[in-house]
Amino acid sequence: MASIVIGIIPARYASKRLPGKPLLDLSGKPIIQHVYERAKSAMLLTDVLVATDDERISNAVSAFGGKVVMTPRTLQSGSDRVAYAARSLQADVIVNIQGDEPLIRPEMIDETVQALLDAEEIHTSTPVKKIASPEELLDPNVVKVAIDESGFALYFSRSIVPFLRADPDQRMWVKRHEYYKHIGLYVFRKEFLLTFTQWDSSPLEQAEQLEQLRILEHGHSLKCVVTEHDSFSVDTLEDLERLREKMRN
Repeated sequence: MASIVIGIIPARYASKRLPGKPLLDLSGKPIIQHVYERAKSAMLLTDVLVATDDERISNAVSAFGGKVVMTPRTLQSGSDRVAYAARSLQADVIVNIQGDEPLIRPEMIDETVQALLDAEEIHTSTPVKKIASPEELLDPNVVKVAIDESGFALYFSRSIVPFLRADPDQRMWVKRHEYYKHIGLYVFRKEFLLTFTQWDSSPLEQAEQLEQLRILEHGHSLKCVVTEHDSFSVDTLEDLERLREKMRN
């Protein structure tokens, strides 16, 4: 029997840096609609829904014909919101799709889902992309990941990992070593998602402010799927203007 794979897009109104972000206009549509429509184009997703704590977002999703689930405002993270929505769903696999990445590629979603479907021992997969520019490598907002020979994550960091001790020119490091950035899409077996979100926040997670480190700190593996596709998150008004210009061109 084919696995039931549900994509869930967590979306909250009260973003610290950009309040109301899911509803901001991008080429005549709210950001959340761009994400939803691209996710719906993924071949391996059985269905897609938005998980939100705000009636304004819920109304906007309903207005464009999307499915939406209301979640409590007290939930701390997007993963918690996804897990809350997933509990009542008939599903084998849950895909956590970031609600602020309106250019997410359906092909990238499918690649990451397929990696999990192909291997029963994998309970979580996530996409990574090779870093090509010094600017990305040096940017703490770009999360770097060190990967083992089997393609599993060793560590995620906002710092540069690994650190090339013998070479003082960090801008040349992308030519000396293969570095990968993490793209914030997660594919979970449902039961593992529900377990993971019950664990307390871990020390490395708190230090780096990277939720995926909780998985590694609890001794579990996270499969990294190398993709050629990229994504672009909207965190500030400057990001939104750059994206609007990109789409106009």
